[in-house]
Amino acid sequence: MLAFVGGVVGAHKFYLGKPGQGIFFLMMMFMSAGLRFPISAIIGFIDGMKLLSMSDRAFDQKYNRQYVQQGTQVVPERRKAVNTRNKSKINKANPYKRSGIAKYKEFALEEAIEDFEKGLEIQPDDVALHFNLACAYSLTEKKEKIFYHLDKAVSLGFKDYERILKHDDLAYLRIQPEFEAFKKNGFRIGSAPKGVPEVKDDALLARLNRLSELRKKGILSEKEFVLERKKLLNR
Repeated sequence: MLAFVGGVVGAHKFYLGKPGQGIFFLMMMFMSAGLRFPISAIIGFIDGMKLLSMSDRAFDQKYNRQYVQQGTQVVPERRKAVNTRNKSKINKANPYKRSGIAKYKEFALEEAIEDFEKGLEIQPDDVALHFNLACAYSLTEKKEKIFYHLDKAVSLGFKDYERILKHDDLAYLRIQPEFEAFKKNGFRIGSAPKGVPEVKDDALLARLNRLSELRKKGILSEKEFVLERKKLLNR
């Protein structure tokens, strides 16, 4: 309609987010003002016919590139931008989450745990914080804390169970006698099923305890301890 009715001034181009082309239509209108039918009006009519003959898909691909196709549903890219802004606001509102992740990556585990715990004081229902704490407590061998925070993460909606089963930093958790029952209980603490076989590996546990002693004595750094333990657990 804009192309047919307002094509003479390039109204359809401005509407479609093409201001440069719209200005070109205006220039053509002034240049051909002496004609009975300005050139811009004729071109606008032709554009209108082209637009009418286009499918919705072709129209979106040409003029709605800020939209992404997901099956039969077109979802605006701006929704992604809003989600990104919301996450940014959350991170600003909870600086301990960001700083905790940075310290975690540097193997400053005790400091990372401290920041994650402070982050939970601001956002007690943050799934990522609970999962990150479970990983950090696994690396520092605090069994009860691992189970507690994984249980909280799952209760709050964490569904990536494959990550619990394969994440390197949760390897210590997976060798615990209680893990199979925890797993069969939907990764929740509670009434675990009876008759679950215990996972025992005395040689592995002895080596892990030896590594812990070396770390406590200062012979191994925190980073060296974590790397050596990963090697043992992944054998």
